[in-house]
Amino acid sequence: MNKIKTFLLLLLLTLLFIFIGNMIGGNTGMMFGFMFAVIMNFTSYWFSDKIVLSMYGAKEISSESEPKLYQIIKELATEADIPTPKLYYIKNNMPNAFATGRDPEHAVVAVTEGILKLLDERELRGVIAHEISHVKNRDILIGSIAATVAGAIMIIARFAFFFGGGRNNKNIVAMILMMILAPIAAMFIQMAISRSREYIADRTGGTISKDPLALANALRKLTQSNEKLNNQVSPQTAHMFIVSPFSSKNVSNLFSTHPPVQERIKRLEHMADAVSEEKYKIPKVIY
Repeated sequence: MNKIKTFLLLLLLTLLFIFIGNMIGGNTGMMFGFMFAVIMNFTSYWFSDKIVLSMYGAKEISSESEPKLYQIIKELATEADIPTPKLYYIKNNMPNAFATGRDPEHAVVAVTEGILKLLDERELRGVIAHEISHVKNRDILIGSIAATVAGAIMIIARFAFFFGGGRNNKNIVAMILMMILAPIAAMFIQMAISRSREYIADRTGGTISKDPLALANALRKLTQSNEKLNNQVSPQTAHMFIVSPFSSKNVSNLFSTHPPVQERIKRLEHMADAVSEEKYKIPKVIY
């Protein structure tokens, strides 16, 4: 399913570039739009993870500098039967985390300074198990590409507005409409990422860590903390984080790809009520 979504996102990006190219420069513009789309699609597939990491100034952490954190991610990756992802650190007070990469063999788990300060070791283990689940369930490529596609739409909308209007009033009106509608389109692309993936990652994470209550507690603390902060986060990448980085009062939250955190906590608490660990079943994911 994620492979189909990835193809559709890249196809949408190509058609949008061709459309904008035609609007700006006719047939010649369409050709340039198509060429740019090919370059963008290649970049999105192979380098979307690096683009997202660079946006937040993420730096790789060595096993020597954070041995406990590395031990946690290694143990959880072994439990999930995937290669151990690389670990990245983001110097930001926002308590959050995300996973990225194009497949389990090239995966990264990124954690912020804020989350390391806020959560205890048990809760942090639950969060990393959740991100490991996204890697296992192959959510990471579609998430990274969606962020890159959304960012590309924003860029071409601004480019079309500033360079495509000319002296033709109809063109100017079209560019203004594109400027308004493109960000909305980008948000809808993000919303195309099923919210159910977070429920599945929570459940899989609870199974991998064998401690769903720790993840539930972490989600509660992370949400409460982010509500109090004015995080400077690109809306195009908000869907990648374990909890929404925006306050419920922020208009960006209207386009959130995250399901209600209280429902996520409720499901994890019900999972913890299972009589034995044998009843924890990792959900089957259709690729």
